[in-house]
Amino acid sequence: MQATFVLVHGAWHGGWCYARVAQRLGAAGHRVFTPTLTGLGERAHLNSRAIDLATHITDIVSVIRYERLENIVLVGHSYGGMVVTGVADSIPDKIASLVYLDAFLPGDNQSLHDLLPPENAQAQRDSAHERNDLSVPPISAADFQVNEADRSWVDSLCTPQPLGTLTQRLRITGALERISARTYVLATAGGAPFRRFRDSVAMDPRWTTHELPCGHDVMIDLPDETAALLSASI
Repeated sequence: MQATFVLVHGAWHGGWCYARVAQRLGAAGHRVFTPTLTGLGERAHLNSRAIDLATHITDIVSVIRYERLENIVLVGHSYGGMVVTGVADSIPDKIASLVYLDAFLPGDNQSLHDLLPPENAQAQRDSAHERNDLSVPPISAADFQVNEADRSWVDSLCTPQPLGTLTQRLRITGALERISARTYVLATAGGAPFRRFRDSVAMDPRWTTHELPCGHDVMIDLPDETAALLSASI
């Protein structure tokens, strides 16, 4: 069955990180969109203090609107979990399935920094202050446990993350509860820091959970396995 995928990247990344997975899904006959969020990747020249989480939610809602997309498999990686949660709550009738790839699972009135250890969130704010409160420098590919062969490539393409995207709290109405098909994929390398999000939904019958034996950038480390799991979420 052909499906429409919208793949949302995480912090510091861009649509480029999904190239391998998009190629595999496209070869299987699916429609695939890999938008880059404002201020990142090839849109890094647009970085500004005005960019926040709402900006990125609007980015994805606009792709869905202007491409006239329906019955979407909406996928968020890492910080992208914040974005897809907001998108799904805004336009639940357009979403057939939600997939979180080693991603944050926010509740109402939570920012990404609310979901980090306080010392990590403060370190990011401090690093942004050193850049005149504009953005947070990328975390290295090595820290993300990216496979060694791809680390220099990933480091060369990651760009600073607008600070407001990490500090703005997400407001949701609960409309996304109408979406019953949900998947969480946990990356198990490096101590699996996102395990608590997977565990929070593991017993919920609306959710299917999986594990991949790789670092945080699952779409780069294991593109075949990631594409297969996304296809299974249709």
